[in-house]
Amino acid sequence: MTAIAENFGLDIAERDALKRRLRAVERGRRLRALALVLPLFLFILVSFVIPIGELLRNAVFDPSIRANMPQTVTALAAWDGKDLPDEAAFAALAADLAAANKAKTIALIGKRLNYELSGIRSKILVSGRKAAQLTQGPYKEAMIGIDKIWGERETWAVLKRAGATYTSFYVLDALDLGLDADGALTPTPAERAIYVTVFMRTLNISLTVTVATLLLGFPLAYLLATLPTRTSNLLMILVLLPFWTSLLVRTTAWFVLLQDNGTINDMLQALHLTSEPLPLIFSRFGTVVAMTHIQLPFTLLPIYSVMKTISPSYVRAGRSLGAGPFYAFWRIYFPLTVPGIAAGCLLTFILSLGYYITPALVGGPTDQMVSGIIERAMNSENNWGKASALGGILLFATLILYFIYNRLVGIDKIRLG
Repeated sequence: MTAIAENFGLDIAERDALKRRLRAVERGRRLRALALVLPLFLFILVSFVIPIGELLRNAVFDPSIRANMPQTVTALAAWDGKDLPDEAAFAALAADLAAANKAKTIALIGKRLNYELSGIRSKILVSGRKAAQLTQGPYKEAMIGIDKIWGERETWAVLKRAGATYTSFYVLDALDLGLDADGALTPTPAERAIYVTVFMRTLNISLTVTVATLLLGFPLAYLLATLPTRTSNLLMILVLLPFWTSLLVRTTAWFVLLQDNGTINDMLQALHLTSEPLPLIFSRFGTVVAMTHIQLPFTLLPIYSVMKTISPSYVRAGRSLGAGPFYAFWRIYFPLTVPGIAAGCLLTFILSLGYYITPALVGGPTDQMVSGIIERAMNSENNWGKASALGGILLFATLILYFIYNRLVGIDKIRLG
C-alpha cells in the first residue's frame, strides 16, 4: 500500500489518511459479513449448542438431595464411610425428613434415592412422617427403630453420594454400572442390566439398515445416473415420493402391510407360498424393512449426485485398454463413487440411531431402541437425569464412530452433491 501511495506521489499525511479510509472500508465489510452470518450463528447456538450443553449438564447435575436435605449433607461431609455415621448425622436426618414432610418435598427425596436403592421410596415417606413426631434423642436408635434401612451402611453411602451437586450415577447406570458402599465400581445385576444391550441393539439395527439401503440404493442410483434424463427424472420423482408424506404415515402404512391379515401375508397365502401368516409385524424384520424404506432416499441421493459427475469416458477408456466390464467397473467407476457412498451411509446410520416411531409401531419388545428408553425415562418416569445420560452416551458413541470413520476414510471425501 505504501509503495502504491508513493507511486502516486502522496505525502505522509495523505498516505495515513488513505490507510485509515481503507481500514474503515475493510471494517465495514467485516461488520456486514458478520451481520449476515449472525442470525445463522444465533440459530445454531439456540437450537443446537445450548440444548446439547443442557443435555450433558443434566446427565451429571442433580442438586435435589442437597436442596432438600441440607443438614444431612453437611453432617455427612466428614463421614469416612467405614461405620455408621454419628449421632449428629442421625439428628440431621430426622430434622431434614421432618422438614421435607412438612414442606411436601419428601417425595422428591424418595424418588431420587429410589433410583439407587429400589423400594426405598415408601420407606422414606414413612420415615418422614414418623421423624416429624420425634422431639428428642437419641436419634440413632429412634431412626433405626423406624426402619432398619437407617442401620445399613449402604443407605448412608448412597445418601452421601447423592448429596453432591454433581453425580456420576446416571452415566454409570446408563452403562449398567454402579458404586458399592465403599465407592468401588460394580456391574449392575444381570436381571437389571439392560442399557448396554439396548445400545448394542440400536447400533446393530442402524448398521443393518445402512447396509440394506446401500445394497438397494447403489444399483438404483447407477440406473438413474445412466438412463436418459427424461426417464431418470421420472424415476427420481418416485424415489422422492416418500418425502412428501410424514414419517408416521409411512410407518403406519408398513404396519398395515405387515400385519397378520395384511396385504403381504394375504398375497403369500393366495399364491400358496405359505399356509399361515408369517410373523412380519412386531419383529426385527418389520423394523428393518420399514426403516430401510424410509432411509433409502438418504443413502441414494448422495450416491446419485456423485455418479452424475462421473464421465462415461473413464470406463470406455479402461475397456479400450483391455479391461473386462466388471474389472473396469470395479477398478475405475466404483472408487469414484466412494465419496457418495460414504456420505449416504454416514447420514443414514446417524439418522437411524435416533429412530423412535418406527420401532415403537412395527417392532417387538426386543426391537426397541435407545430413543424408546429415553422417551420412557422422560414421560413415564420423569427421570431427566437418566434420559440425558442415555442421550449423552449415544452422542459420544456417534462422535467416536465419526472419528473412526474420519481416520479410516477421511471426512474430506464426503460429498453430498
